[in-house]
Amino acid sequence: MKFDHVIHFIEETPEQAVEFWQQKNQHAVIGGRHENWGTRNALRYGKDSYIEWLSLENRRIAESASHPLTKLLLHNGAGFGTVCFRVESIEDLEERLTAEGFQTSGILDGSRRTTEGKLIEWKMLFIDEEFSDRLPNPFFIEWSERDDERYAGLRAVGAIAPADENRTLQRCIFGVDDEKAAVKKWKKLLGGNLQLANCLIEFRKRTGQKERLEEVHYQNGKEQIVYEKGIYLV
Repeated sequence: MKFDHVIHFIEETPEQAVEFWQQKNQHAVIGGRHENWGTRNALRYGKDSYIEWLSLENRRIAESASHPLTKLLLHNGAGFGTVCFRVESIEDLEERLTAEGFQTSGILDGSRRTTEGKLIEWKMLFIDEEFSDRLPNPFFIEWSERDDERYAGLRAVGAIAPADENRTLQRCIFGVDDEKAAVKKWKKLLGGNLQLANCLIEFRKRTGQKERLEEVHYQNGKEQIVYEKGIYLV
């Protein structure tokens, strides 16, 4: 299991997000459209993970989609939403989590169409929950392409710049009320360890009104950037 991406809900458009980050000398690109969810995104890739800035495009479609991410977006508003971990076999993961007592969404299919018209597909697994001010559970993804194939395709269309592949995620810091309980639960979800091959998951006493991801740190990050209620150290 590896860290895959951060979901950061934004009120701006993906075009505005890209412009903001490019003004900070940070490479970002328009991702595409989730036609069945009423959302669009902008993306910032690193060596083996990325940031997804997700915005609402069609509220009617989003409200009728009955999808965990659109439900969380509509509940949450602007700010960090949740995080995603990628696995090689989402079927094996579902079997393990179910055996350990978690109620899941069942495996869901996902896709988006890029600005070049390419259809990108994946499978997802969520933990069933009602969204509130409590910390949302992470979710899990299995991409239809191998990592090397996916990244080759991203390089080909300029979604990943050479400098992006030297950008390594270091840690994600979550603010919670009960750090010990959060550590215990997330260790169980992630298979026993919060130090993944490409990211450390860390918990502290929350500083905001809700239990949420609060900061995203990159290795050797020196500049703090605050964007749509999220803090990045880049």
